[in-house]
Amino acid sequence: MIFDVFLNHHDRLRKTLFESRPLRLTVTRLYAIVSTTAIFDAAWMKNQKRDDFGLLKSYFAWKKFSVICFAALVFCAAFVALIAFAEIQYPSPRGAVNDFAGVIDPENASKMEALAQEVLQKTNTAVVVATVPSIGEGMDYNMYANGLYRAWGIGKKGEDKGVLIFLTVKERKIRIETGYGVEAILPDGRVGEILDQYVVPFLKTGDYGKGLYNAMYACSAYIAQDAGVQITGSPQVYRTATQPGKRSTNLVGLLFFLIAAAIILGTKTGRENLLPLLIFFLLSGGRGGRGGGFGGGGFSGGFGGFGGGMSGGGGAGRSF
Repeated sequence: MIFDVFLNHHDRLRKTLFESRPLRLTVTRLYAIVSTTAIFDAAWMKNQKRDDFGLLKSYFAWKKFSVICFAALVFCAAFVALIAFAEIQYPSPRGAVNDFAGVIDPENASKMEALAQEVLQKTNTAVVVATVPSIGEGMDYNMYANGLYRAWGIGKKGEDKGVLIFLTVKERKIRIETGYGVEAILPDGRVGEILDQYVVPFLKTGDYGKGLYNAMYACSAYIAQDAGVQITGSPQVYRTATQPGKRSTNLVGLLFFLIAAAIILGTKTGRENLLPLLIFFLLSGGRGGRGGGFGGGGFSGGFGGFGGGMSGGGGAGRSF
């Protein structure tokens, strides 16, 4: 009862304990341990004789130990939550692009504002960028990004369709934090691929504007694809100098494949088994280059993507 009253008067802690993914998993595991222990205890006692004082004494000793361990685990989980989500003075949002570190060039900042506005209008999903000079000594950037997402309330409350692209310059870290409503569209693995392929290469060379634009563009493309709409107003992602080289590697592989196919087709067995597959490969190969390219936006006006949305810690982060 006391714990319930405490939670009712501390809304921030209640959201932390029950809406944070790591803590939800911890509580679930603790519940599973207690349930399993209770079942074991019931079965154990059922098979014992009531007059066996030694076994009964051992049982109560084990029960006391289990209760103490469970209480300690609950205390540790609550203590970690209080520390992780202690009151932090987050900056107030300015719009879709919040360049508190001053590292985004005006051209890319304008492109991101327009892109975010179009995505919001067409998919009701808020994609926000935030940069800070530093998050402070000893602070974990994943925790900071999650706290910033919650403090700003990115996305509409109840739908939680939002994305926060967060960068801290001094720590050289970037994280894409996803709201509950887009976790299926942007799972952690896909977010990691976006960072590795389109974002981190530019951040390593100091091209923060290009890297962050690519992050917003790639996330927006997947969101638009899931919503069945097209992004029409922005250029495509920036490419690094090494990315076009991948095509030449594929051509070399194709050349080796054709040489091997020609040798195998020289035999009767090869012509019977491989020829149909080769024809299918040649006919379908031309269609693979289209891909579902990325698109962008072209609207202006105030950004309305802050409506009380929540995140449970989904997404991915990288160093650069």
